[in-house]
Amino acid sequence: MPFASVTGGRIEYERIPGGDRGPMIVMLHEGLGSISMWRDFPRQVAAATGQDVLVYSRHGYGRSAPLRGPRAVRFMHDEALVVLPELLDALGVRRPLLLGHSDGGSIAIIHAGGSGREVAGLALLAPHVMVEDLSVSSIAAAGAAYDTGDLRSRLARHHEDVDGAFRGWNDVWLSPAFRGWTIEEYLPALACPVLAIQGEDDEYGTMDQIDRIARLAPDVELVKLGGAGHSPHRDRPQEVLEAITRFAARAR
Repeated sequence: MPFASVTGGRIEYERIPGGDRGPMIVMLHEGLGSISMWRDFPRQVAAATGQDVLVYSRHGYGRSAPLRGPRAVRFMHDEALVVLPELLDALGVRRPLLLGHSDGGSIAIIHAGGSGREVAGLALLAPHVMVEDLSVSSIAAAGAAYDTGDLRSRLARHHEDVDGAFRGWNDVWLSPAFRGWTIEEYLPALACPVLAIQGEDDEYGTMDQIDRIARLAPDVELVKLGGAGHSPHRDRPQEVLEAITRFAARAR
């Protein structure tokens, strides 16, 4: 798998051809994700939309460069406003459609609302725009599972530095300074259409997350899925893929 060099070190990435029918779809993974943790979903997206897909692992994840220290409260801002623009420029990607899951969805919002760069659309899976008690309690439970259960061994299959990947995410989300984190100020500035999808059984956020997006951003389509948790593309794959395909056609 190839690497790109940006601020912070190497980034592993993969391009998946889909037919070049519209803007490249750039996929931004969740807080514990990586290229491999998307499984076959990127290929499904490319085949369904007919658009090329770029998927990559952020610093500290997968085989990308490890973190150089603890994550700052504004780590998603740094990803959205520094690292992602550098990566897109390095790979020659213009006017992408950003498909983000969880933290990746938040990064997509910050990039589209704050970078001044053109974005074709945002497809958001369980994004966060502020911190909820539910998020904190579930992330604390994940910490216990990492320390005492098999979560560490399962994640180790996907990350070269598994402790750095997990602690970098878990520690900052549980820090007192992070409780006031919000990105709602970027929502009115979104100049592209938005698709926001969330499961009704999401253990990391309530429907208030995407409802706030709909209230504050100009052009938003909401999809609320029963029987789905924090990874709706795994729990309700067909419905999510169909929604993304319709949206991608509109966002060209």
